[in-house]
Amino acid sequence: MVKEEKEIANRPDNTAFTQQRLPAWQPMLSAGIVIPGFVLIGLAFIGIGVALFVTSRSITVLEIDYTGVEKDSPCYKCSDADVKNCVCNLVFSIDSLFEGPVFFYYGLSNYFQNYRKYAASKDDDQLSGDLDAFTAPSDSCSPYDYNSNDKPIVPCGAIANSMFNDTFKLYRVVNGAKKLVPLDGKGIAWWTDYNVKYRNPSVTPLKNAFNNTVKPIFWPKPAYQLDASDPANNGFINQDFLVWMRRAALPDFRKLYRRITEGDYAKGLPAGNYSLTIAYNYPVLSFDGTKKVVFSNVSWMGGKNEFLGIAYLVVGSLCVLMSIVMLIVYAKFKFPEED
Repeated sequence: MVKEEKEIANRPDNTAFTQQRLPAWQPMLSAGIVIPGFVLIGLAFIGIGVALFVTSRSITVLEIDYTGVEKDSPCYKCSDADVKNCVCNLVFSIDSLFEGPVFFYYGLSNYFQNYRKYAASKDDDQLSGDLDAFTAPSDSCSPYDYNSNDKPIVPCGAIANSMFNDTFKLYRVVNGAKKLVPLDGKGIAWWTDYNVKYRNPSVTPLKNAFNNTVKPIFWPKPAYQLDASDPANNGFINQDFLVWMRRAALPDFRKLYRRITEGDYAKGLPAGNYSLTIAYNYPVLSFDGTKKVVFSNVSWMGGKNEFLGIAYLVVGSLCVLMSIVMLIVYAKFKFPEED
């Protein structure tokens, strides 16, 4: 008796929802629906693929390797790790107008920024401006948390310590004279990085926040002096620092260095000869890496990426092919009741 009362008490209400009697719609797929559907999807994918592929082919990209491995390379002398403060010059020419806006990138290869221990080697509290984390860096930064004199490193960690530090100056050569091309470094990082994720301490001047701390081992100058020309572009909201801290997913990558959008170059780089002066500081030969500079413009779909267009074309072609196969099978083996 008690058992029956428990079963009645646990029984769901006799409603359409609890008893799963709600109205439902189930598509009845037939050859007349599936085959035209595959054709339409295939044609749509092919159309999008053609648009993406043609647009990608219209994007201009100029890549120049400056690792300096070859003896005839202008940067060969700088590739020696014992040579300090080395400067080399790359000379190149552009045959026609390099339409703007032009984006200037640096590229590295065989560099695994996605390695888990490397990616975790930072102190988020420190990078958000917490002064307590300045004097006591997180253990995740080890071995780049304290220097040999047991002074805290700010910013700590392997990511910050390995920040890319080659610098570039671009000149246009006209009748043998060099004319400096203005490079715009504002807003090259993600807006959320310098407005939300990374913050400087609320200390004025900023230098005082770094008292009793030391700069990362491989940095030439402390964080509060990263940009001598713009005091607002120092500390943890420095644009170059933020670009570097956003790690790459693949071992071969490029990161935005500057834009070329000002003055006589608002429409792009005119045809002619150019000279790129490089302060060669960043070592890559120790891990069999390479360095390059990349000049590129963009379109409505972003940078040059032919794979996306090819992928759409392949999928669209497969859909059309499958529709043809299904049509042949249906015509040969259709069911009697559909005659």
